[in-house]
Amino acid sequence: MKADFLDIFNSVLSKLKFPLEKVIVQVPKNLEHGDFTTNYPMINAKDIGKNPMEIAEIIVNEINKINNPLIEKIDFISPGFINIKVNKVLLSNKLPNIIKSDFNYGMNKNNNGQKALVEFVSANPTGPLTVGHGRNAIIGDCVSRILEWNGFTVEREYYFNNAGRQMRILGESVYVRYMELLGAKLIMPEDGYEGEYIKRIAKHILNEHGEKYKNNNNAPVFKETAESLIFEDIKNTTNKIDLKFDSFFNENKLYENKEIDKVVTDLDSKGLVYKKDGAVWFKATSIGREADKVLIKSTGEPTYRLPDIAYHRDKYQRKYDLMVDVFGADHMDAYPDVLAAMDALDLDSNKVKVLIYQFVTILKNGEPVKMSTRKANFISLEELIDEVGADVTRFFFIMRSINSHLNFDLDIAKDQSDINPVFYIQYAHARCCSIIRRFTDDVESIDVNVLEFLTNELESQIIRKLIEFPELVIKCAKTLEPQNISNYLSELSSMLHSYYAKVKVIDLESKSTTDSRVYLINSIRIVLRNGLSILGISSPEKM
Repeated sequence: MKADFLDIFNSVLSKLKFPLEKVIVQVPKNLEHGDFTTNYPMINAKDIGKNPMEIAEIIVNEINKINNPLIEKIDFISPGFINIKVNKVLLSNKLPNIIKSDFNYGMNKNNNGQKALVEFVSANPTGPLTVGHGRNAIIGDCVSRILEWNGFTVEREYYFNNAGRQMRILGESVYVRYMELLGAKLIMPEDGYEGEYIKRIAKHILNEHGEKYKNNNNAPVFKETAESLIFEDIKNTTNKIDLKFDSFFNENKLYENKEIDKVVTDLDSKGLVYKKDGAVWFKATSIGREADKVLIKSTGEPTYRLPDIAYHRDKYQRKYDLMVDVFGADHMDAYPDVLAAMDALDLDSNKVKVLIYQFVTILKNGEPVKMSTRKANFISLEELIDEVGADVTRFFFIMRSINSHLNFDLDIAKDQSDINPVFYIQYAHARCCSIIRRFTDDVESIDVNVLEFLTNELESQIIRKLIEFPELVIKCAKTLEPQNISNYLSELSSMLHSYYAKVKVIDLESKSTTDSRVYLINSIRIVLRNGLSILGISSPEKM
């Protein structure tokens, strides 16, 4: 509906030879002003050379000449807003498309044939996934679902490294616990891992191999078993939130196939590598970065930027049209160097979209829960899912902008009332299903001609909201902001609950009124279900 009006508006602007660059049409906060509003006259007054009220009057008069049946009324108010009311009958005639499309309502084929890779979580296998990883996981999966709804073929990838200092310390930590089970008292290595999961891994090794590795701290079995069991735990956790990865990419592959060396060679051939103090440097300042960065330390060990550059080049070689990275705020300074390297290697960095999310604080009884991964006093993602459920976990992690710090309130998350936002939305869906069950006729056979009875203002507001859904899905593919879906569902649910409180949906005195309102309720049900599906959240029919 908004798009239809924009077509009319742009056509009139072209006729008047007014600029087309700054055309913003929105739903007004005060719906008494109309269905849509635009401040076009004010933001274009300087370019047009007239005052806003004069521009508004010219545009409104020109649109009135068209006499388009879509527009019931168009007027303008000071200091230069144009307000539009849409024909209510034409508005309600949009509902059959929702019913007909059903599970596909909101889907589009805008990006058919395009491949997208979404890389997220990417935690090294040193311990259970934390709540921080949880936000990463849900953002990544919801973004993947949004892209799929917009026609992309999406691959979900997990990037990890099972070598290096962290993994070595992990193996040493398991060895210490293994020896403790054999009666020895050893000191945990500096920055060692102290969680109960380390003891469980050590016990597993003891059960499998007995005392075979006693006093053999260099045995690969400690690190390898830890990696295997932790990865199994990670996959079990992601399965609990209905998240499965299509591929797991090990950083070691980049060393084995010499991609690390090729990156250095190719950057060097472009004059972007130099040696200083025994280290190999990326001459990033020559391509617009503020400082040069070390690629290989004087010890010969690569910094994390080098494999990251090689990994991203590997993505390009796999011919993806879009590559999305989901990173925590601690990556804020590093990823621009990687993108700069892509451009330097003649690869289009615009194909990479980096999503940086802020961290999570768990609140209990209104107080933050202090957490330390190494000291093991943290709440794992699996524990959180077990405590509040997969649906609540998913919703809470994406109900705020990724740019905002997230307070995950356990008390609200466990509440089974309207105070819990996901419960509120799911109850709206269940309420729709309940109304339809009480409808004595076949909801599928309702005559669409009865839709002309949907004339009260609240019904029109709901219909406008339902019609916005496909446009919202398209917008989310551009912004990659899942919270826009959750916000929309909250608003639609509020409308449904308000409508139910004010209007008798099943009116025994008027079959036409009942049919029209049940048709509307069925449309709401479909949109709520589809929106929850994009977020990977269930839509119960009874609660």
